[in-house]
Amino acid sequence: MTENIIEVSELWKVYSKKDINFNVEDEDMIESLDVSGDSVVAVRNVSFSVKPGEVFIVMGLSGSGKSTLIRCLLRLVDISWGSVRINGQEITAMNKRELTEFRRHQAAMVFQHYGLLPHKTVIENVAFGLKLRGVPKKERRERAAETLKIVGLEKWDNYYPASLSGGMRQRVGIARALVADTPLLLMDEPFSGLDPLIRREMQEELVRIQEELHKTIFFVTHDLDEAMRLGDRMAVMKNGEIVQIGKPPEVFANPADDYVARFVQDKREEIRKTDEQMAALATQPEKAVNNDVS
Repeated sequence: MTENIIEVSELWKVYSKKDINFNVEDEDMIESLDVSGDSVVAVRNVSFSVKPGEVFIVMGLSGSGKSTLIRCLLRLVDISWGSVRINGQEITAMNKRELTEFRRHQAAMVFQHYGLLPHKTVIENVAFGLKLRGVPKKERRERAAETLKIVGLEKWDNYYPASLSGGMRQRVGIARALVADTPLLLMDEPFSGLDPLIRREMQEELVRIQEELHKTIFFVTHDLDEAMRLGDRMAVMKNGEIVQIGKPPEVFANPADDYVARFVQDKREEIRKTDEQMAALATQPEKAVNNDVS
């Protein structure tokens, strides 16, 4: 196994209405793209690595570039410049056939909006990727059934997606990714569309699954609580750049700049208010006793 599952170096992604011959060394070109109404620099000179078994969180506000970044890893969008290596393989050098095979065997992705096939049952949805690989029907159904047990949906195997709640559908999406048994799991804000209680349950479910399977997970979110609960390390993005990488408690305690500080400010305030409320509650029994004595 390689030292790092993911290695990204000097990655750029530019969306443009016009065809451009992008050159990262052409500073005048980059400056013109920044002020142009026809182009958007969505990912800007990003470099990082992810170790095996690590949960790596990428977070930022809407428009920060985090969703574009995760799509660049599998070349779901074309890369303008830079290098992406996953499990020792150079993604940017692959042709279409090689890229298709890589996606089927090396990385699985969980999207925000489930992406389930409505005309197929739960177990058929989970097994669909194995079908594309050419895995025999009996084997793929057995593997799908085992994976449904992992996510707690073994009794729902023959239901259709329309019969499931949002949280259950997302469990199916996770099972579909897990059954592929790939070294890397990519998750693009998978819980953001769920109600708060269900979202918390899904986070706890992912923690439990990770303790059992030890996957390498690249997880995109805009939620600081989610990042702190799930992540081993996190990267904070702003305007296409990574402005800080570190363990979640380190980022929270020592923000690198004003942007990151504002990002964690609400959480700091929430903790402060909670501490004040707990301190106030701690004094209540003593007051009650004093009142009884008087």
